[in-house]
Amino acid sequence: MSPLCFVKTFLHGAEVMQLHLVTLIQDRTKRICNAFFWLVSLLFSSLFWFMARTITDNKDGPIQKYLLILGVLVSVLVQEMFRFAYYKLLKKANEGLRSINPDETAPSMRLLAYVSGLGFGIMSGVFSFVNTLSDSLGPGTVGIHGDSPQFFLNSAFMTLVIILLHVFWGIIFFDGCEKKKWSALLVVLLTHLLVSALTFISPHYGINLVSTYIIVVLMGIWAFFVAGGSCRSLKLCLLCQDKDFLLFNQRSR
Repeated sequence: MSPLCFVKTFLHGAEVMQLHLVTLIQDRTKRICNAFFWLVSLLFSSLFWFMARTITDNKDGPIQKYLLILGVLVSVLVQEMFRFAYYKLLKKANEGLRSINPDETAPSMRLLAYVSGLGFGIMSGVFSFVNTLSDSLGPGTVGIHGDSPQFFLNSAFMTLVIILLHVFWGIIFFDGCEKKKWSALLVVLLTHLLVSALTFISPHYGINLVSTYIIVVLMGIWAFFVAGGSCRSLKLCLLCQDKDFLLFNQRSR
């Protein structure tokens, strides 16, 4: 169990630490606030699951499968609702700052979108890791009934993808709200639902991971251009020749 836990930790922990140290290490308020919104969405989803289990008297069988699907649907909807609520809160806060002190530069909405997505992703990754770690403590052995023994490795890769997707979803979602492109919000919601639905085919890890990584690549490309990126800026960034490309150096828009 220990080697698997270390592998899982480093697979998604290294990515989170890099993003965190490079971009947000000096801003604790933003990190705490967006993480809090995701936790509140988790609370509402948990309350729904608790009530659903209580109503069905914790019966096993097909009904639990349908409840699980419904629970995932509700959880995704609640998360996106709180993402929108967080956007509205930040928008009002920026407008308030400008009215109080017009000379002071308000934080860029692109930066706030990135921070929001990273906060959602980090908290989602933490809970995914804790739940999997709890399962790994036993009783039972993964694969003893003929299932794939790669459950923990697949879980690590899925957690890594979910963190990245939340970052990309946050950027695309906020941009859609700013420009009133409601189709972008719908795409975020549908891809979130699709990625969550792919976890139901967990024994088929190849299909699961390949499909999810295709989605993360597409969302990453979209988020890159939405955030103001271009082929030229990407080239300059990779060559370390563009100091203004980093999100925390962007001017407010």
